[in-house]
Amino acid sequence: MSTPSDAPAATPVKDATVGNWELTKLPRNTRPKATAGQYRILDHRPLGDRYMALTLDAPAIAEAAQPGQFLMLTAARRGEKTPALPRPMAIYSADKATGIVEVLYGVVGSGTKRLQSFEASEEMFVVGPLGRAFDVGADTRRVLLIGRGIGTCSLTTVAQANAANGVETIAVTSAREPSALIGADYYRAHGAQVYEVTDQEGTSTPDALFATLTKDLDDNPPEIIMTCGSDRLTRLCEDLAQRWGSKVQVSVEAHMACGLGYCHGCASGARSEGAESPLICNDGPVFSWEPVPAGTCAP
Repeated sequence: MSTPSDAPAATPVKDATVGNWELTKLPRNTRPKATAGQYRILDHRPLGDRYMALTLDAPAIAEAAQPGQFLMLTAARRGEKTPALPRPMAIYSADKATGIVEVLYGVVGSGTKRLQSFEASEEMFVVGPLGRAFDVGADTRRVLLIGRGIGTCSLTTVAQANAANGVETIAVTSAREPSALIGADYYRAHGAQVYEVTDQEGTSTPDALFATLTKDLDDNPPEIIMTCGSDRLTRLCEDLAQRWGSKVQVSVEAHMACGLGYCHGCASGARSEGAESPLICNDGPVFSWEPVPAGTCAP
């Protein structure tokens, strides 16, 4: 859910149903109660030439956060009236022992530029943790994470949780060039096997990744593949899932006004049993990505 744009619109899939695959709600699980309050900034620094790393002293959020959840960050100081809407950002890391939460984000428009202006020792109004988390079942042994650019931030806490639960993680971090790669060191710190691939080196194309991953993992494939940040990587996950019989989960990015489901402004477009399609903030941002059942008409 960490977004590369000021008003996040991109999703890992162009529509809720693409080709023969579609978004489906994960089974309802227990999620922590969100908190809202002013949290002190411990550090706020550039990360390379395009991203910022924001570190918050937020014990309540760190204690409750689940893999793949996000925060709503208000890009205004206490008493300021603009900008009107907070920005949804994935939780990059959460440390229960220290109460520290970290968020990485790209600086693009006016809202994220205002976020960038906050300095250490200031307070920021934050709501979270929000959204449905990734679902790693108790019988899962191996998980493959495939992230592109800032979308990788939606996946890093999965590796953190897997390390604590004895689940093996294989992680792909993809970007245009080596300097733009995110998460590799964090993944390794939590015991993951890491693939760093870039457009510049010609290693990030779906064909190249398919060849690499099938060569290395065919003998012991992951039960679950998780992704965020690229439509073409979602297609790759489909191909890998069909080969290995794996399940696929995607974290979807979207415009959000509240992050809580009150405004109903981030409908996913997925098929639904009711009058409204599932909301990305409340029913997601993590969804199952599954083949459309035979004989089913897409919406």
